[in-house]
Amino acid sequence: MRYCTRCIMPDTRPGLVIGDDGVCNACRNYESRADIDWAARVAAFEQVAVHARSSTREYDCIIPVSGGKDSFWQVVTCLEYGLKPLCVTWLPPSRTEIGRRNLENLIALGVDHIGYRINPEVEKRFVLKAYERLGSTAIPMHQAIFSIPLRLAVRLGIPLVVWGENSAFEYGGRDDIAKGFRLDRAWLAAHGVTGGTTAMDWVGEGLDEKAMSPYLLPSEKELTHANVHAVFLGYYFPWDPRKSLAVASAHGFQAAEGCPRTGLYDFADIDDDFISIHHWLKWYKFGFTRLFDNLSLEIRSGRVTRDEAVAIVRQAGEQRPSKDIASFCAYHGVAVQWFMDVAERFRNRAIWSREDGVWRIQGFLLPDWSW
Repeated sequence: MRYCTRCIMPDTRPGLVIGDDGVCNACRNYESRADIDWAARVAAFEQVAVHARSSTREYDCIIPVSGGKDSFWQVVTCLEYGLKPLCVTWLPPSRTEIGRRNLENLIALGVDHIGYRINPEVEKRFVLKAYERLGSTAIPMHQAIFSIPLRLAVRLGIPLVVWGENSAFEYGGRDDIAKGFRLDRAWLAAHGVTGGTTAMDWVGEGLDEKAMSPYLLPSEKELTHANVHAVFLGYYFPWDPRKSLAVASAHGFQAAEGCPRTGLYDFADIDDDFISIHHWLKWYKFGFTRLFDNLSLEIRSGRVTRDEAVAIVRQAGEQRPSKDIASFCAYHGVAVQWFMDVAERFRNRAIWSREDGVWRIQGFLLPDWSW
């Protein structure tokens, strides 16, 4: 494994490329912000808003929201630019109480809202199939959060879908995708976290086409005919998790109390009891954790040094969400041992090796890591 010399991300992260100078493309993207004409970007968004308002008599845009900090940032910004949004939420089966409260506070900003709940039995079957086949508990989640807003936009004739940050830009991805403003099929194929699958790839074994319809993206023909465009707000305004938090907190968002269940932030990944499992599985597959992602953002913003970040990782450890894993297994009716056996199948043998009965990563960021 190679690590970026500026942040702490390894080259095992999908989409992240470390150059000959030792610096990753995510750090280079952040560096490029200094050369962006943000005034021109803001003017471009003003035109996007004008076009959306003139294209419909009802809702100007759809905003996919969870009730998290970025959801508040998206909604507040769109309202400031005179857009009338329809907010749409894929409701996870394991919603937290703080997630419910934050979503209610977001709706109270003055927006209409649809909470979309998929048949729990369908969702359970899909999650377990995805985990067993591809080692991911979040493929159903990602297919749902991307497909449902687009399907509604097509059905309701809403011309614009407004997403938050472009993760390809913030965390590393292909230049043509990372530096664009549009979320399209090329972006989804590269960064949609769907294991390279579509909803139809999962039909069978108790999941028929009708059951999988909420996960199915509209066709390009449908999107073109309905003139629906999906854009990243982070293309027009510089995204930063701390700045999103400030906006959200000023409008009713509440962070969690106590230590974060995963990563660095006590204000992120708090609306779903199972999301921590998706993040933890990166440890087996790629040899890093959510903490590496968060700290690398903090390094780029200048709030944390690389040495400080390494020290934080050393203190936190792998942050295995044992309680959440147990809850996940109880909800899905499987044994914790079965869950761990499946996870073991997806341990990346290209970076992990077993020595004296203990799994280790050779050349890990912290030579004194306690395995």
